[in-house]
Amino acid sequence: MGKFAVGIEYAGTAYSGWQRQKHALSIQQHVEEAIGYVANHRVQLVCAGRTDAGVHAIEQVAHFESTAKRDNRSWILGSNCQLPSDIRIKWIIPVEGDFHARFSAIARSYRYIIINVAVPSALFHDRAGWEFRPLDQVLMHEAAQILVGEHDFSAFRAAGCQAKSSTRRIHEISVERRGDLLFLDVRANAFLYHMVRNIVGSLMSVGQGERSTDWFKRVFAGGDRNLAAATAPAAGLYLLRAHYPDAFKLPSNGKKPVLF
Repeated sequence: MGKFAVGIEYAGTAYSGWQRQKHALSIQQHVEEAIGYVANHRVQLVCAGRTDAGVHAIEQVAHFESTAKRDNRSWILGSNCQLPSDIRIKWIIPVEGDFHARFSAIARSYRYIIINVAVPSALFHDRAGWEFRPLDQVLMHEAAQILVGEHDFSAFRAAGCQAKSSTRRIHEISVERRGDLLFLDVRANAFLYHMVRNIVGSLMSVGQGERSTDWFKRVFAGGDRNLAAATAPAAGLYLLRAHYPDAFKLPSNGKKPVLF
C-alpha cells in the first residue's frame, strides 16, 4: 500500500466546506471520488485543515493510500477530468509512510481579502469580504501585532469550536492595501474554528474608526467572544498553504503562493 500527498486548489462558494457530509456537497467528497476513479478503488483523504462553507484554498494538502500503480501525470490528469471546474488537483506525489497531512504540518497560512469600495463588487462578491466605509489598514496592522506569539485566543473562538485548548501561536500577521483591496495574511501553528474571520471582523471595526486599538487589546485580553465584533464573511478567506518540514520534499516547499 503506497501513500500519496496531494495539493488541491478550490473555490469553496458552492460547497458545504471541506469535510464530507451526508446531505450536502463537499470538497472532500468530490476529490475522493475523482482520485478513487483513477485508482479503481475507494480512497479516503486526510487534510491539513478543514475549511468551512464558502472558504477557498490556494493549496489544501491531503494524503491518501492506494495500491494502484500510476505515474504522476495519470493521477493528476485523470483526477481533474472527474472534477468540477472549481476544484483542481495541482500535484500528487508518493510520500513516506510517516507523512501525515495534518500532524506533519508545522504551520498553516491564511489570507483574508477585503474589497474596500462604495458599491459591492460583481466580480468579487464571492471572492472577498466587502466594506463600503474607508478602512485604515495602518491601524489594523498595528492592532494585529498584539496577536503575535502564543496566547489564549478565546476572544476569537467560535461557539461551536471543539478544540480542547484555545491556545495557539501566531508566527506573523500583517495587513496591507493594494488599491481598493486589503490583504490580511496570517501564519500560525494552528487555528481555532472561525478564528481568522473573527479576528478580521474586530480589526475592521478598528479600521473603520468605530473602535480603538486599545479596545482591540482589551477584547483580546478579556477572552470573551461576545465582546468582539461580528464574524467576517467566509467569501474573503483563503487557505494559502500548510507548511511542512523540508524533509518531505513537497512541491510547494519554499514557494510563496501568489494571489492577486
